[in-house]
Amino acid sequence: MQDLEVSKYLDKYSIRGIDLIWKPDNKITSAVVIPAIQEYENIKTVLLSLIKNESKYFTNTLFIFVINNIPSSNMFVKEDNKRSINLLNNIIYKCPGDNFINNILDSGLKIGFIDAASQDKELSEKEGGVGLARKIGLDAAINIFNYNEKKRKKILICLDADCTVKANYLTEIHMAFKEREVKAASIYFEHTLTSSENDNAAIICYEIFLRYYIMCLRYAGSYYAFHTIGSSMACDHEIYIKTEGMNKKKAAEDFYFLEKISKHTKIENINTTAVYPSKRNSWRVPFGTGQRITRFHANTHKEYLLYDPYIFEVLKKWLNLFHSGDILNTKEYLRYARLICKGLFEFLVQQNFTSNFEAIYKSSKSELQIRKQQLRWFDGFRTLKLIHFLRDNYFPNISMFEALDILFVKINIPLPVRGNKNVPDLKIQLQYLEKLRILDRKL
Repeated sequence: MQDLEVSKYLDKYSIRGIDLIWKPDNKITSAVVIPAIQEYENIKTVLLSLIKNESKYFTNTLFIFVINNIPSSNMFVKEDNKRSINLLNNIIYKCPGDNFINNILDSGLKIGFIDAASQDKELSEKEGGVGLARKIGLDAAINIFNYNEKKRKKILICLDADCTVKANYLTEIHMAFKEREVKAASIYFEHTLTSSENDNAAIICYEIFLRYYIMCLRYAGSYYAFHTIGSSMACDHEIYIKTEGMNKKKAAEDFYFLEKISKHTKIENINTTAVYPSKRNSWRVPFGTGQRITRFHANTHKEYLLYDPYIFEVLKKWLNLFHSGDILNTKEYLRYARLICKGLFEFLVQQNFTSNFEAIYKSSKSELQIRKQQLRWFDGFRTLKLIHFLRDNYFPNISMFEALDILFVKINIPLPVRGNKNVPDLKIQLQYLEKLRILDRKL
């Protein structure tokens, strides 16, 4: 029996004419949604990774692949997607096959898929992409959950086909949602390294960039200091429908999804397990891991740069002013902002701070409401815009390892010994990354 609020959401926001191929049962209370485009081999890899998890979670979990492309996708993409659909069909309908299929069947894993790749079923040229693929899968999941099962939270988990996961992946996610009463989460991730030094250099550089940014936000006391990695996020069905579900963006869908959710509930960290995303070059999205790896290898940008840590000192002072003590009027906020940093003042003026806050004051009936509106106005997106404004106009990016040294001193972390090299050897770079990973796992 479907929940009333879910029915309202699906009537208003879901995509019509989408069929979930699976063997229906009434036990499903969680789903792992996996978009896939030209991922035949990786589908095998991620499934072999998933079957290493505790099998008791397989009874109530459906793994939903969204096999997708657009009409203009090339023939290699479409042929690969056909193979993926055939493979998943063989698993769902228990057709005996090779050792791989037999292993999946023996595991008890419950699999479903959505065909958004065959003729007349393809995603539209205008909207087709990872955001729409995730949305289709997540909406399909909440449509088939057993809402009569009151003891189990209905959990939506996002993963990608080019990932693997730790053997306690399902265990730790379910424990977090049950025992910690988590409503939305960012799951710990690590890119795996290989024997290729060139590939390792690219991913170490990119992962340092990701972790440095979040660590600096945490140092500044930002409420929005969480990773937004599409393959490493989860939420319960209630917060999903409350925030009107996944967006259709072709890139950065993960950032906007968690950003939207964070205005309704805290994004918690699940750091006791891990997702291992691919570090491959990729054409699938215009930015993100694949794009950054491609860019690194092309040597078109100065990669070993990070935001100047002083930007986060400005942010820290602003957040301390804005979210603590007495609520000030707009003129006072702007006066103090100018004292903190001229660039901060200019940014707030550019963002129409005065008119926005006059409206907030007028519409709020209590101090608590004003505080909530403050948090929503200066959100993760506006935080990033401030950082970019200060970078572009006042504090340019600086050397990556100089920035890391400054951050580590601020948070009392011993520095790796890098000598006088602006870009140290890969072994030293990895030491920096490991320190950031350790910090991430502790938070």
